[in-house]
Amino acid sequence: MPRPATLRPALARTAPFLSALAATALLLTACGTERAGSGNTGAVTAEPSSRTQVDDPGKDGVRVTSLTLPSASPSPTRSTSVSADGLTADSGISATYEVTNKGTETLTYSVVITFMSADGGAMANQTATVRDVGPGKTVRGTIRAGELPPTTPRVTQAKVLEVRKVPSSEAPAAPGTCPASGIRVSADRGDAAMGLRVVGLHLDNCGTRDYDVDGHPLLELLDDDFKHVDGVKIVDGGGEITPGSVDDEQPGPVTLKPGESATASLVWHNTTEFGTPVNVPYVRVRAKAGADPVIVTPNLDLGTTGKLGVTAWQKDEH
Repeated sequence: MPRPATLRPALARTAPFLSALAATALLLTACGTERAGSGNTGAVTAEPSSRTQVDDPGKDGVRVTSLTLPSASPSPTRSTSVSADGLTADSGISATYEVTNKGTETLTYSVVITFMSADGGAMANQTATVRDVGPGKTVRGTIRAGELPPTTPRVTQAKVLEVRKVPSSEAPAAPGTCPASGIRVSADRGDAAMGLRVVGLHLDNCGTRDYDVDGHPLLELLDDDFKHVDGVKIVDGGGEITPGSVDDEQPGPVTLKPGESATASLVWHNTTEFGTPVNVPYVRVRAKAGADPVIVTPNLDLGTTGKLGVTAWQKDEH
């Protein structure tokens, strides 16, 4: 039987999406103290560059303030270094942005910035994770457009495409770090085909002791204000969503030794028929009862189905 979407285990097996904030992480500090680091890795061309101020109204306290373009070559997407796959080593294009926390608690942001041509077409989207922005604080950073094919139209503008923010106390751990609990929970970017969505939840034992789970992650669906979302049923496994859509196995005890991982999956359809479509931007995840909560951002576009499937934790096989 389907059950209401309250904070509880749901019953069945895995298949991976969304870190959560997985994207390009930036080391950023409060405005006026230090310069923020660059968003993307890779070689930087030695070409001269020009900076253009950007009139971006932004979103949710985040805006692009300037765009830097190489000025030595006829097209700012050209680079003298081209890799074997036809991509430039680095386009030399970057955007400077600022994040202002207008709230009352410390937040961690996931920001998507889109680099566009003159006609508004998206040439590249890049994501920055901006951590621990205190109330009333402004943090500035720079993100690169990265590799672009030599035939890419000229990039002339950039803007904030999407902003997600979570309380820093419940944000996924930064890459390469381990929470005090010794357990790291995140979500991948997911997979979508013919209206079916699958997002993997990942549980990593980064600590020094064995960690036991049994069954399903505990989930709570949250709206933009981190309030509980009603009207969505969490069902056990993916079979009730689409039979055979994921590898459903019966739940059972799983012991993760240090360095080992497990995966569960969120499965849903975005079918829209009669009624009001439901979108759930945030999911609070606990690996098991009593575990520290982590908020991930899978952006559940549930349509009018009113259902979300979740599979049981299964150990990853390496």
